[in-house]
Amino acid sequence: MKLSIIVPILNEAQQLPLLLERLLPLRRHGCEVIIVDGGSTDGSADTARCAGFTVLQSPRGRASQMNTGVAAATGTTLLFLHADTQLPDGVGVLVEQALADSAHCWGRFDVCIAGRPVMLRVVGCMMNWRSRLTGIATGDQAMFMSRVAFDAVGGFPDQPLMEDIELSKRLRKVSRPACIARCVTTSGRRWETHGVWRTILLMWRLRFQYWCGVPAKQLAQAYK
Repeated sequence: MKLSIIVPILNEAQQLPLLLERLLPLRRHGCEVIIVDGGSTDGSADTARCAGFTVLQSPRGRASQMNTGVAAATGTTLLFLHADTQLPDGVGVLVEQALADSAHCWGRFDVCIAGRPVMLRVVGCMMNWRSRLTGIATGDQAMFMSRVAFDAVGGFPDQPLMEDIELSKRLRKVSRPACIARCVTTSGRRWETHGVWRTILLMWRLRFQYWCGVPAKQLAQAYK
């Protein structure tokens, strides 16, 4: 298995040093790392290039950026990583083991949310529980899949929000996700900035509206 890690970024200068530091050992051990910039104005792309990483340019939007990364990737397995999320040690082995049998062609990690509010631990547990129950993953959980499965469902849909939810729904028709109990750690900055309960209620409302058929473009305005 060759693992390609694709990271969409947009003005992530504060997060990038730690991210790149954690990704360097993976690259040295054979993982392909592709950074896809959506038009950063804070020097994020230059920071990644100076650290020796491949940086591609793409129209803004995670779906577009991740599809751009896949087009350039050479790995048989793809992993999509948010810039504010840290992978656990041994990620390559964990992914390979998760996809070793024919029961799963994709999967995700459990997530822990870093931050001061104690409630963030509860939010992380709820996300993991919901994902196991529904078979739906989010981008914060470092989704991974075989290249064959990604191509079979047409990649990420061209929409500004809920692209991870939509891709999960398509992949779920092929197989249930492998759920790795080892946690990725993601930043709680959005919850801390806008308030934990306010953010929880917003995300529940947006997901419910998406399930009811409200277009992702319309929901993206409320998310922003």
